Amino acid sequence: MNAQDPVYVTDALIAQDIDAYLLKHQHKTMLRFITCGSVDDGKSTLIGRLLYDSKMIFEDQLASLEYDSKVSGTQGGEIDFALLVDGLAAEREQGITIDVAYRFFATDKRKFIVADTPGHEQYTRNMVTGASTADLAVILIDARQGVLTQTRRHSYLVNLLGIKNIVLAVNKMDLVDYSAERFYEIVSDYSHFAKQIGMESFLPIPISGLKGDNIVSKSSEMPWYQGPTLLGHLEEAPISDTRMQDRPFRMAVQWVNRPHLDFRGFAGQISAGTVRPGDAIRVLPSGKTTFVKTIATFDGDLDQAVAGQSVTLTFADEIDCSRGDVIVQSDAPCEVADQFEATLIWMAEQEMLPGRPYLLKIGTQTVSATITEPKYEVNVNTMEHLASKTLGLNAIGVVNISTDRPVPFEAYGDNPDLGGFILIDRMTNATIAAGMLHFALRRSQNIHWQATDVNREAHAAQKNQRARVVWFTGLSGSGKSTIANIVERKLHAMGKHTFLLDGDNVRHGLNRDLGFTDADRVENVRRVGEVARLMTDAGLIVLTAFISPFRAERRMVRDMMAKGEFIEVYVDTPLEVAEARDVKGLYKKARSGQLKNFTGIDSPYEAPEQAELVVNTVALSAEEAADRVVEAILSQG
Repeated sequence: MNAQDPVYVTDALIAQDIDAYLLKHQHKTMLRFITCGSVDDGKSTLIGRLLYDSKMIFEDQLASLEYDSKVSGTQGGEIDFALLVDGLAAEREQGITIDVAYRFFATDKRKFIVADTPGHEQYTRNMVTGASTADLAVILIDARQGVLTQTRRHSYLVNLLGIKNIVLAVNKMDLVDYSAERFYEIVSDYSHFAKQIGMESFLPIPISGLKGDNIVSKSSEMPWYQGPTLLGHLEEAPISDTRMQDRPFRMAVQWVNRPHLDFRGFAGQISAGTVRPGDAIRVLPSGKTTFVKTIATFDGDLDQAVAGQSVTLTFADEIDCSRGDVIVQSDAPCEVADQFEATLIWMAEQEMLPGRPYLLKIGTQTVSATITEPKYEVNVNTMEHLASKTLGLNAIGVVNISTDRPVPFEAYGDNPDLGGFILIDRMTNATIAAGMLHFALRRSQNIHWQATDVNREAHAAQKNQRARVVWFTGLSGSGKSTIANIVERKLHAMGKHTFLLDGDNVRHGLNRDLGFTDADRVENVRRVGEVARLMTDAGLIVLTAFISPFRAERRMVRDMMAKGEFIEVYVDTPLEVAEARDVKGLYKKARSGQLKNFTGIDSPYEAPEQAELVVNTVALSAEEAADRVVEAILSQG
C-alpha cells in the first residue's frame, strides 16, 4: 500500500459525529500489547504500519509523515512508518526508540493500546514499564540477525512478568528474500531458548513491517506460510478478563473517603475476586473483621463489584482502616510477612547496595526495605545462575527482602497487584528497581518479639539519664575519634553511663569480614546501628565515631531510634586539612594507589544536610568541640 494511494480514507464518522464513533467502539474488548526485541528490529515501523492500515492516520498527520520521512526518515525518502511513534527529537535523529510510546487504534472487532518499547539495553527499564500492563507481547526479530541477547532479555522479562500470549514476529523477511528456510531456522533457535525459560507457547509469524506482508492481509510473497496475519491474531487473541474475578476478594485501600461526618468509606480498585453487601471481610495487617455495608460509586450503590472496578466500600462496624491496608475475604485472607524472596530487575545506573534502606511500594502502601546480597544473578543468554554480591543496571537476580513492618501480599504469579513492587531511592525519589515477590521466608513467620518486663525506659530511669546515640561523622583525620573520646571522658566524670563504638575498633571484631567497597561500608554502618540500638535499649548514651560517608545509611540509623534519641555531629574539616594531618598515613597510600575506595580520594563523602551539631576542627580545639557536644547532649535531656 502506498501513502499516495487515493483509497486511503479514515473513518468519516470521527469527524461527523464523535459521540456516535465512541458509542460504536464502547462495547468492544480492549487488548493491551507491547512490541519488544533488540534495537533496529523494526518495532516502531510495525506499529506505524498497523496505525496506517487500520485507518488511524488523518490527512494532516499523513502530510506531516511524508515531510518528516524526507527530512528524518531512514527509508530513502519513502514513507517511514516508525516516525508515527518515535516522537522525541533524539529518537528521530538517531532512528531509535528511547521512551515508551503508547498508541491507540481500533478495528471492527477490537480496540487496542500498543506500547512501543525501546530495544537498547540501557532502556530495558522502559521496556519493563510498558510490559507491566500488557496482555500480549509481540517479540520482533530481524530476519537477518536472528535471536540476539536483547531478544532473550526481553523474552525472559515478558515471561517473568506473566504475559502468556506471545507472538514471535520475524520481521524484515523482504531482506532475506522471504526465505522459509531462514524463518524456520530462527523459530527453531527461539524455541530452544523458550523451553529454557519456561515459556509455554508462542505463535511465530513471518512479516515485513515496511512492506506490509502478513500484517493485515496474507502475503503473496510467502505462500508457504498458512497461519494468521498479525492483526488477525491480535483481533482473536484471548483476553483473560475473568481470571482474577475467580479468586478470593482483595482490595488495597487507596483513600479513606470522608466527605462529611456521616460517611466514611474506603476507596480502591479491586485486584481480585467479587464483593457484595453483607460479605464478611478482614482488614490486613491488623486482622480486624467486619461486614461490607454498601458498595458506593459515583453512579450510585452497587449490588456487586468485581476485579478491575474502582469502588468505595463502607463497613457495618467502625474499625481502623487506612491507606495501604488491604481488605480481603474474611475466611480466605492473603499472607502477611516482613521477609520475602523476590526476583529483582535493577534499573539504576548506581549498583544495588545490600543493606541500604530503600523505599518499597507495593499496592498502595510504601514501606522501608533492605535487600540482602543476591542469592544469584541470572545470565539471560544461558539462564545460568551466577554468584554476585550486587546487581548493576538491567541485571536480574533473586534476593531476600526485609521490610520494616508486616506487609499483606500474594505471590506475583497469583496476583500481580499484591505481588509486584518497585524500589525507590530515599534521597532522589527515583525508581531504581522493579520486583516480583515469590513467597514469605519461613523465619518471618517463626520469629517473634519476646516481651520483657524491664523495658528501655526502665533501664534509662535506673541510670537517671535518657538513652542517646551521638553519631560522629566526617572525613578520616577530621578528629572524630579524638573528640568522641574526650566527650565520653567528660560524661563519665559526670556519672553518665556511656559506651564508645569506634570505627577502627569495631573492624577488629564485629566487622572484620568487611572491606571498604560501597556495599561493605553500607553493611558496616547497618551493623553498628543495630548494636547502638541494643545499647540504647539498655539505657546507655552511645557514642559512635565512623566516617559513615553516605546520608542514606546515617538516616537509616536515625530511623532505628526513638524520636529525639539520635544526635548527628558533623566534624567539619576540609579535605586538605584532614589530608595534611594524615595521622595514620592513609591519605598518602590512597594518593599513591595503594589504598582503594578511600573516602575523599576515590570514594565520595556526603556531608550531612541537617546535623544537630556541626563542629569545625579548624576553628575549634578538640576540647572546645567536645564541650559543645556535651552541652548538646545534656540540653536535649
